[in-house]
Amino acid sequence: MLSVYGRRPAAVVVEPVASALLRTGLSPNAVTVAGAALTMAVAAVLIPSGHLVWAAVLSGLFAATDMIDGTMARLRGGGTKYGATLDATCDRITDGVLFASITWWLVYTYQAPKALVAASLVVLVCSQVISYVKARGEASGFRMVGGLIERPERLIIGLGGIGLQGMGVPYAVDVALWGLAVGSVFTVVQRLRIASRSPLAGELSAPPAGSKEAAQRAGKAGPRG
Repeated sequence: MLSVYGRRPAAVVVEPVASALLRTGLSPNAVTVAGAALTMAVAAVLIPSGHLVWAAVLSGLFAATDMIDGTMARLRGGGTKYGATLDATCDRITDGVLFASITWWLVYTYQAPKALVAASLVVLVCSQVISYVKARGEASGFRMVGGLIERPERLIIGLGGIGLQGMGVPYAVDVALWGLAVGSVFTVVQRLRIASRSPLAGELSAPPAGSKEAAQRAGKAGPRG
């Protein structure tokens, strides 16, 4: 939801930062990679070692580059298809590292019950599936807009949970992970429902490369003497 409704309010802060970075000569792709690398390093080092507050603060700051790089591309005249692919790939890896680190901390430091570890794993898997459903749907020509738990909500709730836990708020991470687990499963179903209701949902998809059907279709489309 925030990816749809939060962009305009955030632009007041993001656009000046993006303009400043462009003046230094940095490219949007460089900011994408740097932000992802820093976020992953912070999560992988600070969360398992129990420095939860610093992990939440720094991960949140570095994850904000996800808005900055896109704004940089827009201010420069528009992003490239490779840039969009790179950005999506870095987001998926970053989310995976973040929730894998949280799961590690749950098991080896928090001594979490098995059900909470399972909830964290559900969030880890669904974070990838939610984004994949959108990407696959858009590749099929569907209009995939919105969703209850998208990446901004996932980061805010997840990092908020570990940050509050680090400040001594009891069960903050438990509430955050259970909320994300339920919301993420709902979002997967929600996006599949959006795809099923698309006017293009009933169209036949292209056969996979290498199949007999693909070869037959290629032969029919080939030159004729």
